[in-house]
Amino acid sequence: MSKNRELKEQLVGEIQERFTRARSAVVVDYRGLNVAEVTELRNRFRENNVEYRVFKNRLVKRAIEGTDFEALQSELTGPNAIAFGYEDAITPAKVARDFSRKNTKLEIKAGIVENVFYDATGIKAIADIPNRETLIAKFLGSIQSPISKLAYVLGVLAEEKEA
Repeated sequence: MSKNRELKEQLVGEIQERFTRARSAVVVDYRGLNVAEVTELRNRFRENNVEYRVFKNRLVKRAIEGTDFEALQSELTGPNAIAFGYEDAITPAKVARDFSRKNTKLEIKAGIVENVFYDATGIKAIADIPNRETLIAKFLGSIQSPISKLAYVLGVLAEEKEA
């Protein structure tokens, strides 16, 4: 087996490992971005614990064959980068959407979030969903509000009864 083939097989294995660990992957077209803009994009992804990588399309297609990410194969044309979300499945979509609002050269092509394929419109809609912590805070706030109102009313009734 040639050395080149061994290196490609090793790289396909590394790409497969990333997809195996990922809760989501968003494919973006970065054509037209200059070095400073790409650096800023990479930094934003890094700050949000998202891995942003550029791979050859052919290697990615081989790596995702038979996986939950196989639906992305049709989107792997031209220069692409992939943002992998390992912790929060929505974060790659949010960071890409936020950056693309400021810089229209970045094109969101598609993605898979929690094993479901979304086109560009779907990924942008996913990005509008609040993160897990915000949803939990809103839920707890909605539970706490009626309870605190009930406690207030009961306190007022107790004070009236004592008087």
